[in-house]
Amino acid sequence: VQWSPFFENKLAVAASSNFGLVGNGRLYLLAVGGGPEGIMAERVYDTQDGLFDLAWSEVNENQLVTSSGDGSIKMWDVTLADFPIQNWQEHQREVFSVEWNLITKDVFSSGSWDHTVKIWNPQAPRSLQTYTEHTHCVYSTAWSPYNPSMLASASGDQTVKIWDTKSPRSIQTIHAHNNEILSVDWNKYQDNTFVTGSVDCTIKVWDMRRPDRELICLPGHEYAVRRVKCSPHRPNVVASAAYDMSVRFWDTAAPVGNNLMGVHDPHTEFVLGVDFNLYVEGQVASCAWDESVHVFVPPALLRR
Repeated sequence: VQWSPFFENKLAVAASSNFGLVGNGRLYLLAVGGGPEGIMAERVYDTQDGLFDLAWSEVNENQLVTSSGDGSIKMWDVTLADFPIQNWQEHQREVFSVEWNLITKDVFSSGSWDHTVKIWNPQAPRSLQTYTEHTHCVYSTAWSPYNPSMLASASGDQTVKIWDTKSPRSIQTIHAHNNEILSVDWNKYQDNTFVTGSVDCTIKVWDMRRPDRELICLPGHEYAVRRVKCSPHRPNVVASAAYDMSVRFWDTAAPVGNNLMGVHDPHTEFVLGVDFNLYVEGQVASCAWDESVHVFVPPALLRR
């Protein structure tokens, strides 16, 4: 689930049938505040294989890319009714994540179960770069909001690797958890800081300059943490979505032990996605295997 970087009321959701194991996928474009339920589907696109992730274009308000279980990456234009406008088929396995560069805005990254990270330009027929150092599935990639050529990747090999697209090899490797790392995101206000979420049920905050140990470890989830997101509005707020069916909100500046700000737990299945609205401070969207999307403002995020 991802909010549009251009419109405060547009939301895109990538979906798969049968928990992404087998069967079709679907891309939903939703208007928040558009129907009796408060959310209305504006467009729906069907795909032959499950969709695992999506990323809105940072340059064209009508375009986005999706990553799929068949190894493909597709680009869509929401002004067109039926088919993707571009289709890349390079990855050998499921593509678990796509992420658009927030600064240069002209490239995006992908992470795959084939252990690779790839860099793409929407205008190019093939990937620009492929990184092959991970020894397990790459579950998540994230571009630095400060350095236009830097990105992080999180893998089942228990490491986060930092890449500079000017370099053919990773510039840093951090053994961040003693289990698979499913998600990574950069702090939008502190240029060396990023957050990880793992199968070990914890969220960790890291400073690249001190890679030997985390700044903070946030326990509390009962099952694997599937997604972490740093707030675009507050430097100390992190959201996490997990297989314990909850979304949790954390204050990384609070005294240790008092970091949990709030829990959103009406979902009845694994929560796979969470995102902050850039334009409406405190508004969050989450999506889960219960086939529902929640749009809400957690009480903890109302400005005190």
